[in-house]
Amino acid sequence: MYGIRPSTSGVYMNAPKPWTVKAMQKRVTLPRHFAANGYKTYTAGKIYHGSGLPPGDFDQVGPRPGQRQKIDKRLIAETPDGAKGLWDFGGQAYQEELFQDHVDASWAMDVINEKHEQPFFVAVGFYRPHVPFYSPTRVFNQIPADQIELPQVKTGDRDDLPSIVTSLTRASAAPGHSWFVESGRWKEAVQSYLACVRWTDEQVGRVLQTLAASPHAENTIVILYSDHGFFLGEKERWAKQSLWEQATRVPFIIWTPGMDQGKPCKRPVELLSIYPTLIELCGLPVREDLEGISLKPLLANPDKEWSHAALTTFGKENHAVRSETHRYIRYSDGSEELYDLQADPNEWNNLASDKSLANIKAALAKTFPKTNADPAIGLVVKRKRPRSNRRKNAQ
Repeated sequence: MYGIRPSTSGVYMNAPKPWTVKAMQKRVTLPRHFAANGYKTYTAGKIYHGSGLPPGDFDQVGPRPGQRQKIDKRLIAETPDGAKGLWDFGGQAYQEELFQDHVDASWAMDVINEKHEQPFFVAVGFYRPHVPFYSPTRVFNQIPADQIELPQVKTGDRDDLPSIVTSLTRASAAPGHSWFVESGRWKEAVQSYLACVRWTDEQVGRVLQTLAASPHAENTIVILYSDHGFFLGEKERWAKQSLWEQATRVPFIIWTPGMDQGKPCKRPVELLSIYPTLIELCGLPVREDLEGISLKPLLANPDKEWSHAALTTFGKENHAVRSETHRYIRYSDGSEELYDLQADPNEWNNLASDKSLANIKAALAKTFPKTNADPAIGLVVKRKRPRSNRRKNAQ
């Protein structure tokens, strides 16, 4: 949304909120750039973390429900290792129209059906399949439990990993993998995740059907993406926080009127490219302060030669570079991981110590950022009490 890397902004984690960082307050976000160029901007749901929004980021703000609703019922008791809060899964039996992602989709559909006097930009953020893995019971039951295929897990998979990985990838809210295995609920958790994906697909479909039936169908660009992947037992973990393929590879689909449709592209790209791609496709003024690369050449020719790798950062000086064939990870303490994703798509064999692959590591390392900003500090805004309250307290 800001168009710059964590290593530039210093915003490496969910906190601080980017708009509370002094240096970031001068940045023009994607929706504000569209607004400055004649677009009316709308949003609903989760676009920034936790449904927060920078002040004045959108012209019109719709519903922004949280990750759990009061109507949701707790389904799984707290696990022995203390996992609780958002960690829950299963079907919820209340009216489907009350589910938060359904509410957000309905709001977006209303926006599309409005009569628009100017071009518009709509950002809709669906929560699922984020934890808790809640979907309507109808959808949950559509995933046959006896047909669930569990992820492949290799015994001793983590034995060749640097010691820093244990602390960096620890997800404090998640149950340990052993709990899922020993409790016999591994399949049920995967079933719940898949049901959430199907439920979200339904909501995306509702929005796209509305767009297809509207006067805007042939003059609207659609981008569908997810913010991260997720582990469902792979590498004996249940979370996202890591620099491995399962957490960093995401669905990313761009529909553009007038271009060939339905073509896959195997080039490694970044979500950071959304900002520059959209402004180029829409003919808006180019921003020189963006660090992403426009994907317009790949939209015209998905097989075009592409010299760029995809970079992911998780904390200061912890980076992963993804080419078409390899993933190279380097941590802040200098430790490494290297995977040949063609021969080892599960990333089971860390090849970083293989001296014959030094040239591959050196080539990929050129993508690492030259700047590694210190973690940013958010500004604390002190709010004054209303004047009447101050008088009352003084008395």
